[in-house]
Amino acid sequence: MKSYRDEAIVLRTHKLGEADRIITLLTAEHGQVRAVAKGVRKTTSKFGARVEPFSVIDAQLYIGRTLDTLTQVTSIAQYGDAIAADYDLYLAATVVVETAQRLTADTQDGTHSQYLLLLGALNALARGRHDPTLVRTSYTLRALALAGWAPSCFDCAVCGAQGPHGSFSIPDGGTVCDTCRPPGASSPAPDTVALLGQLLSGDWVRADRCEAYACTEASGLISSYTQWHLERRLRSLTVIDRSHQ
Repeated sequence: MKSYRDEAIVLRTHKLGEADRIITLLTAEHGQVRAVAKGVRKTTSKFGARVEPFSVIDAQLYIGRTLDTLTQVTSIAQYGDAIAADYDLYLAATVVVETAQRLTADTQDGTHSQYLLLLGALNALARGRHDPTLVRTSYTLRALALAGWAPSCFDCAVCGAQGPHGSFSIPDGGTVCDTCRPPGASSPAPDTVALLGQLLSGDWVRADRCEAYACTEASGLISSYTQWHLERRLRSLTVIDRSHQ
């Protein structure tokens, strides 16, 4: 099959030559795709504005040897304008799409579920449904769970002892009991650990009522947990760290 059609979210774009762009997409059925969008940087381009980051599109693509070619684009949802209008939303969305890109780069297993999860996160951010940091942390937790790296937020990640427990060990996979607690494990507040469980399960009724310190602490824990599993630092998190100094 020389061409295919799929729904997709634009994760990233960068320039190619004088008028083209390479678009990184997370598609609903074909996993992560890198495609050339020819002529989109020209003022006469028919779909240049439709392939900006955070956009949801109906895409027609032609299969190439190394890169596919984007031949037709119909806009489904343009979240970029609403997200770019608020700095906190933009930072959260940037982390979300970079996480999605890393988690789906080398596999197609579970990418449909990853696609739906990313779509929900961007929709929640653009519509201001919840605090941006909570959306980012919840998305990251659930995306990691789909990839097989769900942290334990209640029982001990090492021995399985019933929780709740007061320590969190990133290398060991989440909360740990006093017996299994390794040197260097963190001691988050009980409210923070409870919040992690709420965000992982999608319990927004309770998560939306969390204290600010729990939101901040949960975000920091999961950011470190994500980068430990990905074995590399997310560039977008560096921007967030700088913005809160």
